Amino acid sequence: MDIVTKTIAWFGDPANWSGQSGIPARLAEHVGISAITLALAIAITLPIGLWIGHTGRGTRLAVGLANLGRAVPTLAVMGILVPFTAVIDPALGFTTYPTILAMLLLAAPSILVNAYAGIHEVDRDLVEAARGMGFREWQILGRVELPVALPVVLGGVRSAAVQVLATATLGAIFGFGGLGRFLVDGIAQRDTGQIWGGVVLVAALVLSSETGFALLGRRLTSRGLRAGAATAATSPAGA
Repeated sequence: MDIVTKTIAWFGDPANWSGQSGIPARLAEHVGISAITLALAIAITLPIGLWIGHTGRGTRLAVGLANLGRAVPTLAVMGILVPFTAVIDPALGFTTYPTILAMLLLAAPSILVNAYAGIHEVDRDLVEAARGMGFREWQILGRVELPVALPVVLGGVRSAAVQVLATATLGAIFGFGGLGRFLVDGIAQRDTGQIWGGVVLVAALVLSSETGFALLGRRLTSRGLRAGAATAATSPAGA
């Protein structure tokens, strides 16, 4: 109960809700770097995963690299990158860049593998029917395969988002802000309320992200499946 009392007291302190070290500012830092990382991961790996799933080329190499990325500890990656990024940019190279690159390595496998798996598992008869009606390859991918594979693809993005949000706390070890600062500073100051306050904030953010992506996925999936079914029933000229 002492932990609960101290945590509630920490949340109730007005000083923790203002300034650059307050909860809103730290939350903005955390969400900001996570959003940047997730956007980069999607932009880089999603097209590759869709292409591999559609063509079937480079499957073993992509899956092997994805599994390798999952096996590398994120904290170790940050530590390895710091000397190099600090030389390139002394201002952000010790804090921001190692955090983004390490989380990017963590997020990429989920998006890549799910994109490949989702496209690869689309019924080949449906694909061949679209090809027989004169659809071009990019039309088959974008208007037939992707709508059907959308639940699996979004599952990869959701998993990557949760991993990034949870792992962004490690950036505080190397001086970055975000919600991880409450954990690092709380441990250094032996402030139990601050430590568990940070834990609650990170957990709430992760759960909110999971719920938000689940609702978004349900809405987009229903639309995508309807669009895919309609597209598969029409010719390119009619569409």
